[in-house]
Amino acid sequence: MKNSVRGWFVSGMLPASAGASALILAAALSFSAPVHAQQPAPAATPTATPAPVEKEKDELGKYTTADGDPIYNIQADGTLDWYTYSGYRRYHAECHVCHGPDGMGSSYAPALANSLKTMTYPQFMEIVVNGKQNIGVGTADQVMPAFGENKNVMCYLDDIYIYLKARADGALGRERPSKREDKTKAYTANENQCFGRPS
Repeated sequence: MKNSVRGWFVSGMLPASAGASALILAAALSFSAPVHAQQPAPAATPTATPAPVEKEKDELGKYTTADGDPIYNIQADGTLDWYTYSGYRRYHAECHVCHGPDGMGSSYAPALANSLKTMTYPQFMEIVVNGKQNIGVGTADQVMPAFGENKNVMCYLDDIYIYLKARADGALGRERPSKREDKTKAYTANENQCFGRPS
């Protein structure tokens, strides 16, 4: 499966939301060790307001941290950046069947709103791209399929991560977002490239 992931990057079909961190991860995937079982995420606890994070906005409209990891930007009036809004939509289109509405988990998949409290961006990408299996968790095995060849996930990987990170940090509640920034033309062009559509 790792070879197919590298193929995304080698062929120039970068995910619409991919940034420098994704390129670094793609290179690392070809040499990475197997993913080990992760300890269950701690139970949900009331979250405090997250500490302010220095953010930069790129030409695609994506906010990133100083490390280059994608991050949400929610204005005081509740307006979401495009990536967080898109992540909400993409999560509910592709992920909520197993991981529950709003990342709250289900009887057979963990609550990602809890997992992303401690999971790093590269760890998230590794699991989504290559899948993961936890043997003997509770009464049944848990298997996360690999999505490295699914464009409906890969083209929006950063969007999904950003949405779930906002949920994990307590910056975004369970309600449907009502205000958002506009999608940039550069984002649309990159999205079209990822799907192989004409711009």
